[in-house]
Amino acid sequence: MSDDDSRASAPGSPGEAPLPLEDHFCFTLYAASRAVTNAYRPLLDELGLTYPQYLVMVVLWQHGTASVKDLVAALQLDYGTVTPLIKRLEANGLLRRQRRADDERVVEVALTPQGTALSQNIRAVPLAVGDTMGLTPEEFTTAQSLLRRVTANVHRHTTGTQPTGVSRP
Repeated sequence: MSDDDSRASAPGSPGEAPLPLEDHFCFTLYAASRAVTNAYRPLLDELGLTYPQYLVMVVLWQHGTASVKDLVAALQLDYGTVTPLIKRLEANGLLRRQRRADDERVVEVALTPQGTALSQNIRAVPLAVGDTMGLTPEEFTTAQSLLRRVTANVHRHTTGTQPTGVSRP
């Protein structure tokens, strides 16, 4: 059996050579994620946002107000990652945090007028990044659908549950 034939056998077969890096699906996802995130960087730098801060703002532009718990769920991140993002955006005057009056255990995050106004400057960003990807609208929709399916399947397999999004306030 030639080296090329050994790659055609089932992964993990005895005596099989390890998969080359470019054949690892996880690396393909990682490289694509880094490339897309890097495409956002210069566009967001002009607006004073990092990519993770931008994602927080996208959720708030969509929902207006969200609890920290809902942001954590929507972004599929942990509190230790989301909380510093919120604090930095608050320090920059883009949002405000406050405890909910009817349940002080819940911290809600809302846009300031400055945060709301920023949404007008951001509209071209996803379009520019989409153009950078060079996909047709159909390819984009297919890729997004497949990646959502991969995420849901892996999440379900590893945790037994589906990832959750932001509930409407």
